[in-house]
Amino acid sequence: MTELDTHHEPPQPPQPSAGGPNAPDRRITLALLAALIVLAGLAGGWSLLVVILSIVVMIVLHELGHFITAKKSGMKVTEFFLGFGPKLWSFRRGETEYGVKAIPAGAYVRIIGMNNLEEVAPEDEPRTYRQQSYPKRFAVAVAGSGMHFLQAIVAMFLVFTIFGAPGGHLFTRNDPPYSVDNVSASSPAERAGVRPGDRFVTLDGEDVSTLDKLHEALATRASQPVQLVVDRGGQRLTLDVMLGERDGHGLLGVELQNDTLPLERTDPFTATGRTFRDLGALSKETVGFFGSFFSPSGISDFTDAVLHPSSPTVSTDRGAEPSGGTGGGSSNIDENRPVSIIGAARFGSEITREGPFAFFAFFASINVVIGLFNLIPLLPLDGGHLAIATYERLRSRKGRRYHADVVKLMPITYAVVLLLILLGVSTVFLDIVNPITLN
Repeated sequence: MTELDTHHEPPQPPQPSAGGPNAPDRRITLALLAALIVLAGLAGGWSLLVVILSIVVMIVLHELGHFITAKKSGMKVTEFFLGFGPKLWSFRRGETEYGVKAIPAGAYVRIIGMNNLEEVAPEDEPRTYRQQSYPKRFAVAVAGSGMHFLQAIVAMFLVFTIFGAPGGHLFTRNDPPYSVDNVSASSPAERAGVRPGDRFVTLDGEDVSTLDKLHEALATRASQPVQLVVDRGGQRLTLDVMLGERDGHGLLGVELQNDTLPLERTDPFTATGRTFRDLGALSKETVGFFGSFFSPSGISDFTDAVLHPSSPTVSTDRGAEPSGGTGGGSSNIDENRPVSIIGAARFGSEITREGPFAFFAFFASINVVIGLFNLIPLLPLDGGHLAIATYERLRSRKGRRYHADVVKLMPITYAVVLLLILLGVSTVFLDIVNPITLN
């Protein structure tokens, strides 16, 4: 997660970054840090290394969005750093210092005068963020998330035009065909004569050719006798099944395998339409996830998961369970649980092994998630700066600029920071002891 300048340290005299007695130590530390990243990638295979590098690129481009818009708006940018904590290496170009810090947990751009608390030299006041017009402040605040959406758009467009997407879709509804992968011993399906390789056609006359339709049909038929029509090698058979029951749903006792869909490429014009359609679908799904997770029940479930970690988390469906297979860009994971950067890297490296389309789908999805999360209207997120700029614009009158008193917002900001830290620590803990895995 990245942010605009919310740190207000007293000005420091310029330090020579490439020389001085500590320069060799910094170079050694930087080399060790780079070596650790490479070793982590090598230990997890080329896919993990690709994911780590892509996350670094994503973070840098987020901050580059803030940097470019701030510079174009005439604001003074004094720092552009990758990482936090002690400085490892830097150089200065003009009025901006660029460099790397020891903790690779994000990046930041320092723009002077982000709020009314920061003291700025009188000659620099006209170039502060707070003195710029509302459109310029809006552009700077939203630029980071804008870069995430741009990266997602490029990634999806590349999939549709170059690598191909399963069935021509990534994040929109794409119900692939399925077949029976395994039949549980002594289950209703086994007693009725269901075999691996069978394809379900209808259940009591209802179309069950997709998993969603099958689950809907099973939902209201717990412990009931049904007629199941299956396709077995091109021949249709009618089987009488006495369903079992699980959590109030009908139970067949089978594991289902999504059929692998062929990768389909399309022309740039069609790809553009599919890209924005899938971007909308992914954004809608992400907003729904935020609403679900930050609800009382979502927080309660997450707290329970942290306090009572168990076996690796996979997504399961009632009655008939999918097992493996590639049916689209989304993966079979617990949809109600966030992951840390560790979990994202691990999961990304797993899904990347499915091919370039899977990597770019993952890259697009993580960009949309971070882009939308950063727009939440609370400090220290970018959305908090956007909300303050909008509030100041509404309170301003002609000839008289209104500046919000950030002191009044500090208790809420500290609470948000504390919650973000708790969330970060909790997700890291879960990703270590109870990692999300591909099914």
